[in-house]
Amino acid sequence: MKNERKFETEAIRTQLERTQFLEHSTPMYLTSSFVFEDAEDMRASFAEEKEHNIYSRYSNPNSSEFIDKVCKMEGAENGFAFASGMAAVFSTFAALLETGDHIVSSKSIFGSTHTLFTQFFPKWNIGTSYFDINNLEAVEELITPNTKIVYAESPTNPGVDILDLEVLGNIAKKHGLIFIIDNCFASPYLQQPIKFGADLVIHSGTKLMDGQGRVLAGITVGNGELIDKIYRFSRITGPSLSPFNAWVLSKSLETLALRVDRHCSNALQLATYLEGHKKIDWVKYPFLKSHPKYEIAKKQMKAGGCVVAFEVKGGVEEGKKFFDAVKLLSLSANLGDSRSIVTHPASTTHSKLTKEERESVGISDGMVRVSVGLEHIEDIIADIEQALG
Repeated sequence: MKNERKFETEAIRTQLERTQFLEHSTPMYLTSSFVFEDAEDMRASFAEEKEHNIYSRYSNPNSSEFIDKVCKMEGAENGFAFASGMAAVFSTFAALLETGDHIVSSKSIFGSTHTLFTQFFPKWNIGTSYFDINNLEAVEELITPNTKIVYAESPTNPGVDILDLEVLGNIAKKHGLIFIIDNCFASPYLQQPIKFGADLVIHSGTKLMDGQGRVLAGITVGNGELIDKIYRFSRITGPSLSPFNAWVLSKSLETLALRVDRHCSNALQLATYLEGHKKIDWVKYPFLKSHPKYEIAKKQMKAGGCVVAFEVKGGVEEGKKFFDAVKLLSLSANLGDSRSIVTHPASTTHSKLTKEERESVGISDGMVRVSVGLEHIEDIIADIEQALG
């Protein structure tokens, strides 16, 4: 039996075939279109009787390499790469849903995804029912005859809550539903949702996959038949990833394991430090033993990820003082960057939600989200310590 190569090896050695120039690193294919040998070659390619790059809106060698890597990391059959994470979310749902269909989703989802579900999909008579992350038993109560998809993020954004993927996977399978997980907080290195029953896995490649705040990207991987529907929708509507960004991401994946190990080590040390701090009300991080879903996190994740959530005592006013006093950490809405980033979700990433909606998913007005970077942990802690002081 052939030995399966390890994650890190696949991330580095999954490459396109070398050209006649025998390059060691995959070149960039910055071309809008491709040529054909003769009329029959062109006809057969458009008829999909043979695999051939036609137009970079459909496919491109750099995008194909990136997709191939992520598929191997996630244990997926196929995938499609997009210009952004939200392009991946929208295109995946739009390709699979019909007018009158219904989504059952976790309440704890990214603000833009929530807006998509509540303001745009209703225009096409596509409804969404939300379940509480702490009451997965209620998911079945929300399923109707026209429900088609069960959707969730784990860990959640920004509260780093954990959902039991196996429980959700079993519910989706029992009712014949498509189970989709947004996995960008964990990355394929820490968690592979397909092992727990997911049919499709979505990533914002902008986050840990790139890891250095350079490019926008998204990707959906999973069941081959579902991906084919997403591909056919996307090749017409045009949300595909650019070849240059695909090349950047494929190179970035070579160091994903190394980077994420450091992110997780730093994040756990920061969370442990904050947990005992007199000016902090609470701290949440999946691999802290105090996390309410610690055992589930240990079951389905390799480590806790790069994001730590906490609340500064004194509410919004003290939180503002903290943000204004930060010197090393960046004030930004991104995450998964080599540079540590601090964000106030209630006024930024989740500001489109009402106060009641935010509170229902555990986002308090004073919550702080730190995406812990790759700087030395002592410098990260020192900056937060002086800002709290």
